[in-house]
Amino acid sequence: MPTPVPTLVIDLDGTLVDSLPAIARALNGVLAARGLAPLAPAAIARLVGDGVAVLLRRAFALYGMEADDEALAAFRADYDADPITGCAPYPGAAAVLAALAGAGWRFALCTNKPERPAREMIAAFGLAGRFAAIGGGDSFPARKPDPNHLLATLAAAGGVPGAAVMLGDHANDILAATGAGVPAIFAAWGYGTPDMAAGSAAIAPDFTAVPALLERILS
Repeated sequence: MPTPVPTLVIDLDGTLVDSLPAIARALNGVLAARGLAPLAPAAIARLVGDGVAVLLRRAFALYGMEADDEALAAFRADYDADPITGCAPYPGAAAVLAALAGAGWRFALCTNKPERPAREMIAAFGLAGRFAAIGGGDSFPARKPDPNHLLATLAAAGGVPGAAVMLGDHANDILAATGAGVPAIFAAWGYGTPDMAAGSAAIAPDFTAVPALLERILS
């Protein structure tokens, strides 16, 4: 039986790309339209990780309010029109992916962001060709932290759990990986708090630390 190709499954927001500038612009635009004070980027980062509807629910809760369908539609209209400006891959990301690809690694993207803007984002940064599959928040019936989101994305990429690692910055990434029987590396440079690393196989302080951790985990 041939040896499975090792697959690195990567989260998008807060792991591969710093997408907070576009998220903050769209969210604060919705808040301003309601006469509410803007939130600082650091505060918004703590709300990210479970999709747009949850982001808005958490943001409005800070003002003692509930987000409605109109707020959700306004956010999506603003964000979908420009999910790129101000955003960028994290330092070292492109070089690390290139090096790992040269060493025989395959990549899949597993994100709770809807698939279309996720594809637009990685294409804008010249990374689309790196990924064998993209599992967005609307690509499958399940989404992180449900392990079936990770497993479906991994299967679409032609990978198997026994030769895969998840890289993500949120508890949802670690929980999905644990449930799928896949070791996880916690991306400490992202939006998640340190306690979210619980259950991970390793913690990476930056992207350049990932290759050595992968070798250790799968050795």
